[in-house]
Amino acid sequence: MDKLIISGGHRLDGEIRISGAKNAALPILAATLLASAPVTVCNLPHLHDITTMIELFGRMGIEPVIDEKLSVEIDPRTIKTLIAPYDLVKTMRASILVLGPMVAHFGQAEVALPGGCAIGSRPVDLHIRGLEALGAIITVEDGYIKAKAPEGGLRGGNFFFDIVSVTGTENILMAATLAKGRTTLENAAREPEIIDLANCLIAMGAKIQGAGTDTIIIDGVEKLGGARYHVMPDRIETGTYLVAAAVTGGRVKLKDTDPTILEAVLSKLQEAGAEITTGDDWIELNMHGKRPKAVSVRTAPYPAFPTDMQAQFIALNALAEGTGTVIETIFENRFMHALEMQRMGAKIQIEGNTAIVTGIPMLKAAPVMATDLRASASLVIAALMTEGDTLIDRIYHIDRGYECIEEKMQLLGAKIRRVPG
Repeated sequence: MDKLIISGGHRLDGEIRISGAKNAALPILAATLLASAPVTVCNLPHLHDITTMIELFGRMGIEPVIDEKLSVEIDPRTIKTLIAPYDLVKTMRASILVLGPMVAHFGQAEVALPGGCAIGSRPVDLHIRGLEALGAIITVEDGYIKAKAPEGGLRGGNFFFDIVSVTGTENILMAATLAKGRTTLENAAREPEIIDLANCLIAMGAKIQGAGTDTIIIDGVEKLGGARYHVMPDRIETGTYLVAAAVTGGRVKLKDTDPTILEAVLSKLQEAGAEITTGDDWIELNMHGKRPKAVSVRTAPYPAFPTDMQAQFIALNALAEGTGTVIETIFENRFMHALEMQRMGAKIQIEGNTAIVTGIPMLKAAPVMATDLRASASLVIAALMTEGDTLIDRIYHIDRGYECIEEKMQLLGAKIRRVPG
């Protein structure tokens, strides 16, 4: 298993390009299964989860065509099997996103119950109940969700999400595009990645209103056509590099990103003392050599502060002036990184879903272990301001969400290298 070794104490300064958003790319790839013609998806990040999704398509009989820029053409008309097997999907929760498109377009699907990060309960019952509201007949047996459309196909319906669910909203939204009649989704997730998915579906011929609000209305169409679609930039990767620069007192300019999709994060960074300037497709952060001030955050569904930035802000507070409180309201086990930071000397007190963090100027290097995707990013940030060399183990988690993290960090001046396990 590969590891990262980071030598702390170096201020970040430079420019990098932000990759396409994994959390937009995966549902958009799944949406290509709805088409009756080839769909080309551009600006895909080079990540393990993306490779797994493309491999899954290959297993189902589709032959993706990949060019040198990692644009992928998917022609679902060659599909041979409607099963997403456990051995492929166990590492990736987003695999469940093929369920709605397959049952809507092909009338049936078998999808293994998904795996992914160990950050708490993420039930699939919303996906199942949402598809049942469109008339799907679903059973769960032998570790698989088995779905069939009724005779004549899915039909429009109304569905209220008891809990705001991003992948749940995406799955039912995709299925509804080919359902007969109108579907209304209430208490839908509002994330920018859902808007991106809806825009891709609209480019394919879908009729969707309200994406980005809590009520989405879909008027089903007979079929969806081909399209060429450019995936949005990754707002969590953007936020992670901004926090990394802030922690070191540095300056970073991030290109090919969008400042309008992480306003809650930019606001908290300004509160921490960062000077932020933005353009249409770039963001620059400059700390002018200053140490950040501690900030308090509370995670909540978009447009509030994202749970996927919580770990990074615990790292910021661990090295900031003062004390900050971080409240996690989305996932119940999402403070495992705090225990690893404590090994580096961080002053973090956990009380239920609250972390109280008192900053110190430098942490001490220690061997630490990544426990999930965003936790691993927070350990990289913490290691940037340590005395000595920090070794981060189990970095396969970070490779699921960050394209070439050591290369991008090196471009900004970090002393970081990957070593084989």
